[in-house]
Amino acid sequence: MSAAPKPAPGERLRVEIERMIQRNIKGLEQFTAPLTPVGLTPKDTVLSRGTMQLYHYRAQSDEIYRVPVLIVMATTNRGYILDLAPGQSLVEFLLQRGYDVYMLDWAPPRRDESRLGFEDYVLDFIPSAIRTIQQRSGERDVTVMGYCMGGVLSACYAALHPGGPMQNLVCFTTPIDWTQMKLFRNWADANSFDVDRVVGTMGNVPAEMIVTSFDMLRPASRATAQIRLWDNMWNDEFVKGFRMMERWGNETLPLAGEYFRQTMKELMHANKLFAGGFTIGGRKVELSSITAPIFHILAEHDHIVTYEASKPLIQMVGSEDKTELIVKGGHVSVLAGANAVKRLWPKIDDWLGGRST
Repeated sequence: MSAAPKPAPGERLRVEIERMIQRNIKGLEQFTAPLTPVGLTPKDTVLSRGTMQLYHYRAQSDEIYRVPVLIVMATTNRGYILDLAPGQSLVEFLLQRGYDVYMLDWAPPRRDESRLGFEDYVLDFIPSAIRTIQQRSGERDVTVMGYCMGGVLSACYAALHPGGPMQNLVCFTTPIDWTQMKLFRNWADANSFDVDRVVGTMGNVPAEMIVTSFDMLRPASRATAQIRLWDNMWNDEFVKGFRMMERWGNETLPLAGEYFRQTMKELMHANKLFAGGFTIGGRKVELSSITAPIFHILAEHDHIVTYEASKPLIQMVGSEDKTELIVKGGHVSVLAGANAVKRLWPKIDDWLGGRST
């Protein structure tokens, strides 16, 4: 097949001039436009307690799988990253495939919630959410999906409850070997970063500090993103997608102080989740105790939770039914980007469908 003919120089010039005009017009609109709506899939809040919010999404299929799905978000991230817009929503995709979907989402922790730690999230919030799901669905079994640190919380819950009711465990870009979080470890080195002073002074860790830590991983990323936005300002779909992702990044949540302290000391510095010795509520977390079927998705180009940091999970669990999938993409795009619709979501459905009856 012969290549398409290149446009004439005059046509190329006309197109570039038109794009330049559109960049200037739409650039002004960018500064004055309201926030792009997100999280539009219909849902009900069925449990709310302080920072914890449990949503139940309304069914979009006549036939529903027996086993409900609970999505556990990282406590720094708004859950709407998985429900950006119609056609760009993992939640919507799962509903249309017949799954009964719940999400454990988070509100900014109150000042008096700075004491919240792993014990609260793993031994209180997740079990409370699962009990609510059991009562509403009439089913004992629940599939748990965890994204990033939500995957850590989910894996810890699974390790401490090997007898169920977790039917399946799905983890996305979940950090296990924290020695491989090299850039994070550099700025959070125990010799120079006094986590006790930070928590003692601030209580909850401000969102601005979390965002800055991510920016330090790729210092030029914001400038590069703005250049790409300007280059594509004429493209309405690109601008819409950019604004949704930018909003999500700008709405990063603060971290409960004690949870941050434990994450830094027990996981980042001592690497106890991988090396052993991590305890929650006096109970030792051993990933080998996980026996539920597990599906672990890793992002090939993840600069936040590197492939090396995430990979040991499948090797360490005790499950006989375990699957690992490496997908091209970054920490967010692997799950919520345009390519995720084709590359990943159907594979989740393929794996989960036969295990949800």
